[in-house]
Amino acid sequence: MEETENSIPLAARQAPKKLEDFAGQPHLLGKGKMLRRLLEADMIKSAVFFGPPGCGKTATARYIASRTQAYTVELNAAAAGVADIKKVLTEAKERAQMPAFEQKRTLVILDEIHHFNKTQQDVLLPSVEKGDIILIGITTENPYFYINTALLSRFSVFEFKPLGNADLLKILHRAAETEHAQIDDDAAEFFITQANGDSRKMLNAAELAFVTTAPDKDGLKHIDLKIAQECIQRRHLNYDKKGDEHYDIISAFIKSMRGSDPDATVYWLARMLESGEDPRFIARRILICASEDVGLAEPAAIMIAQAAFSAAEELGMPEVRIPLAHAAVYVACCPKSNSAYLAIDSALQEVREGRYRPVPDHLRSGGKNRGYKYAHDFPNHYVKQPYMPQPKKFFEPGVLGKEPALIERLKKIKGE
Repeated sequence: MEETENSIPLAARQAPKKLEDFAGQPHLLGKGKMLRRLLEADMIKSAVFFGPPGCGKTATARYIASRTQAYTVELNAAAAGVADIKKVLTEAKERAQMPAFEQKRTLVILDEIHHFNKTQQDVLLPSVEKGDIILIGITTENPYFYINTALLSRFSVFEFKPLGNADLLKILHRAAETEHAQIDDDAAEFFITQANGDSRKMLNAAELAFVTTAPDKDGLKHIDLKIAQECIQRRHLNYDKKGDEHYDIISAFIKSMRGSDPDATVYWLARMLESGEDPRFIARRILICASEDVGLAEPAAIMIAQAAFSAAEELGMPEVRIPLAHAAVYVACCPKSNSAYLAIDSALQEVREGRYRPVPDHLRSGGKNRGYKYAHDFPNHYVKQPYMPQPKKFFEPGVLGKEPALIERLKKIKGE
């Protein structure tokens, strides 16, 4: 069935036809920048475009395809198999070996390249290396984690940034003009805010507004805030539980608790909960932070974190958000000490690499008959005796919260 103009999604119809139409990415497409120079000279080489959804990666690749003299093939790595790849590569090789006046380069646009496993990526390597194909891989993931080193070394890597509000407004106004629509400022702001930097998402919502709004007597479709809100019932958040965004957000959450910023802590917590993250996963991270980063400065932190973990085992959303927030904000507000964490790591290093220390006779099972002194039989429930051969200091106390009081007590009973 032949596609009509109206059957093509608005986001596809709005794809830039010339460099001046691109919004955002001035570090790549600004005058004098490397990618723009390659485009203008039709000298594009194999490359990876990576960045968040809806920031122009595919649009740029298709613009290159429209400008180059190469034969273009588009594949999606989530659906293509080794047989599909080999067929494309064989045809590309045949195309390159034709008589000079018929020779044509082959441009392969491979969307979601991070879905290809090592074997599939290895199939591409010889053809990229020999120049049988120009490969543009597109991915939302960090290519340094997902693409083989050998293949990546043959690529130029271009990072696309999320589109800013001004970029999205430019795209939205251009779309409204082509659709004979007028968008109120507050409606435009709503579309942009909900898009979260993703132009495709914004245009999909705007298209729904355009096609469901009747024109007025002047032929204009008036899009107000109410219509915009009806087109986006709930904001969609970028959050792949196996992707970079997942690890970036949990990292920001932990570092905000460690950095004593309760507002940032509860924001990243909300991002995870709204995106459907497993509350138990979050609770485990709070528990770790309570011990690793708060530690002896506030011993109660680990108990509150443990209570939140137990709640996560029993409760679902929306109720579980409350004990998780309780524990996370408490940990963020606590004084911090990593002395216990550093002590055990130092002791583990000594066990692995240092001298071997046998258990002293008086500390062994039945040691009372070998001179062991029972601490509770002495004043302050303390008695001086050796507990480790060739003693070595692993624990360096902190100076915040309740930890100094613990250390002061030790010094007092030891007479130091």
